[in-house]
Amino acid sequence: MGKDKFLKGALILTVAGLLVKVIGSVNRILLSRLLGGEGIGLYQMAYPIYLLMLSVCSAGVPVAVSIIVAEKVAKDDYAQAHRIFKVTLRLMAAFGLLFALALYGLADCLVSSGWIRDSRAYYALVVLTPAVFFSSILASFRGYFQGYQMMTPPAVSQILEQLVRVVVMIALAYFLLPYGLEYAAAGAAFGAVPGGLTGLVVLTWFYRKARKEWKQKIEEQKETVEESVASIARRLVLLAIPVSCANLLIPVTSSIDMLLVPNGLGRAGFGVEAATTLFGYLTGMAQPLMMMATIPTLSLAASLVPAVSEACTLRRTDEILRKTGSAFKICMLVVVPAAVGMWALAGPISGTLYGTMKAAPVIAHLAPSVAFLGMFQVTTGALQGIGKTAIPMWNMLFGAIVKAVAVWQLTSEAAFHILGAAWASNLNFAVVAAVNIFFLYRNGIPFPVLDSLKILLASLCMGLAGGAAASFLIGKGGIVVALLTGMAVCALVYVAAVVLLGCLTPEEAVQLPVIGKFVRKFWK
Repeated sequence: MGKDKFLKGALILTVAGLLVKVIGSVNRILLSRLLGGEGIGLYQMAYPIYLLMLSVCSAGVPVAVSIIVAEKVAKDDYAQAHRIFKVTLRLMAAFGLLFALALYGLADCLVSSGWIRDSRAYYALVVLTPAVFFSSILASFRGYFQGYQMMTPPAVSQILEQLVRVVVMIALAYFLLPYGLEYAAAGAAFGAVPGGLTGLVVLTWFYRKARKEWKQKIEEQKETVEESVASIARRLVLLAIPVSCANLLIPVTSSIDMLLVPNGLGRAGFGVEAATTLFGYLTGMAQPLMMMATIPTLSLAASLVPAVSEACTLRRTDEILRKTGSAFKICMLVVVPAAVGMWALAGPISGTLYGTMKAAPVIAHLAPSVAFLGMFQVTTGALQGIGKTAIPMWNMLFGAIVKAVAVWQLTSEAAFHILGAAWASNLNFAVVAAVNIFFLYRNGIPFPVLDSLKILLASLCMGLAGGAAASFLIGKGGIVVALLTGMAVCALVYVAAVVLLGCLTPEEAVQLPVIGKFVRKFWK
């Protein structure tokens, strides 16, 4: 496991992702208290449409730009890297303006046609249009920095963007509430505009700061072959469209649960209220834990794309194998114990976070999805890095079909009911991860199966010890004490098992960012 910039970049993006999630969670709590169910409903009618528009317009741009820029940087062609950025910036400004105007024009049609059932959500939708423009330009900047494997600027911009967004949302919702719920919801939605503008200002500042160094490299460059705007645009589109389509499939896959699970529970004999409650356990309690646990692997995937693209451009097969091998191993070291820990401590987690133990079975049965989703994310990053951006898209489509069939079959069985929906998700992510791994093998990139089995064994030892400790204390020291003790035991046993089983050697651990410093001191 070599010392790679992408590991440090992944750590930076992980910290940023966790902070953004925490800020977002605080925002949801405050906004829910301020607007109530009706106000949040108006906000939620508008915001998903904005996200959909943004996904169509620019979701694949950061990945596409990072791949192409990384290729140029690998060849020391800084002039073309900068030209690609300028062309992308102009294209995304034009697309952003076009899609912003389209959203503004469609707002009235969406209300009058009944797609948005409550006409009061019109105001929330209209005020979001400038955010589409800012976010589209942001995508160009983020892709450019990621192409240089500079993850600090995108990470800082994401944190400050979220912070400003939340502050403005709460402030405007509070001040506009006396004028009507529709205006308060619109004020909350408008928070995305100053948030996006803040992110753009931050990245512009980082760009101006780094521009002197880039300019010097361009001046020192001996020669370059200038690509036409049409050629650059064609390459961007070919890389970005599959990523954008894959991004669009995420809400499609999520909507499978919304459309099929309640009906399946009804066929299994559950009433409307009982079915809704079970559905809440799955989508409102278990799934957010799964998504939180995979933030590190999502960050690892984003950092891996330009690193692999650079090595691929230079035809350094050994470097590709080393970087992907490091990423896969770190992925497994994170997601497998996370999945086992979620399974072993499902009861204390449910009781502590949600105030009920009834969600524990769903949390426990959904736990394997943490491992499979993390594997899918990182293998997707590897495939995108070698330019195979279409494979994950078709893979996700196939996985969505598998999930739909599994949800339909399993939830209607009284023996499975909501647990069947959880296992449908497990099956979905397992299938897409397995297919990704298959295509990586086809391209000469192996997955560390033996190391993964060792990590699984270490994680099972961890889960049994932590679960036993939590079960022992749950009736004596309280649910919170049981959870904290179980987590502490899990951490200690996992570290010991990883060392004893040779899952991670000291030489490999030393190369890890932050952790490596402590290991180095301990090993000495």
